[in-house]
Amino acid sequence: MLVSLLRRLGKTAIPCMEGPWKRPEIERFQGLFCKAPDKEQCEGAFVIIADCSSPDRTGDLAAFLEGHPTAIIDHHLSGAYYCGEGPAGPVFADSKAPATTCLIASLAGALGLSLEREEAQLLLLGLCTDTGFFRHVDEKGAEAFEIAAYLIHAGASPKAAFRDMNGGKSLGSRVLLGKVLSRCEGLFGGRLLFSTEPLEETQRWGAEGRDSDSLYQILQNTAGMEAICIVREEEPGRCAVGMRSRDKVDVAAIAAAFGGGGHKNAAGASVQGALADVREFVLAAFAKVFAE
Repeated sequence: MLVSLLRRLGKTAIPCMEGPWKRPEIERFQGLFCKAPDKEQCEGAFVIIADCSSPDRTGDLAAFLEGHPTAIIDHHLSGAYYCGEGPAGPVFADSKAPATTCLIASLAGALGLSLEREEAQLLLLGLCTDTGFFRHVDEKGAEAFEIAAYLIHAGASPKAAFRDMNGGKSLGSRVLLGKVLSRCEGLFGGRLLFSTEPLEETQRWGAEGRDSDSLYQILQNTAGMEAICIVREEEPGRCAVGMRSRDKVDVAAIAAAFGGGGHKNAAGASVQGALADVREFVLAAFAKVFAE
């Protein structure tokens, strides 16, 4: 979406993203991105990082970004929230924005660009995915609906966004969902719902079809739940830790302790270690929170 705006302004824009591309709603965009630019493309480049708080959060791309002026557009709590000049260049960040796509939409307006239908649809999809199709919007979230209305006036379809988010799931993903749910534990008096996803299950039932949003949505309906944590074994010796919470628990702070980040109510981290070890690390972190 940002690339489309830049190209309409006559700029050369090369979209880069390391991935992963395992979620059905984004996998169709993989062919539009390169994993890393070559040296000639990097020469004299100005880098714009969207939906990420710093270059070191961009994975393997970080090595290609060193030494280049860099702008950041982001809304995550793990970032340094101010607008103006950051360590490497300008920063446009607002932790109160429902999604980074909202900031990009406002930039389009500031640049005098009317959104094309496809651009509006992409921005709406980003807004819907970040808000859980508005499930996470509270009484302070009028802006989310104001921007949604603006995007719909520009031609975006909420129906299509919902279909992109929730359609096309494989049977294997449903089975895997059941497996993770079946071993879910209620810990700390049921305040934490915790489960794991071993690598062998992911490989058997299909990593491409995983459906974390549905899993969290089911568990968030549990009485007494304050936080959810799922530890997924990504490869031997490395796990992805996903966390969700209600208002009492700041999971972004827990994720930051493991080198991750996110929002107060939704965060994650990639943690080195075997599944059993990572389980102990994470539960120890939650124990401190619930002891306060």
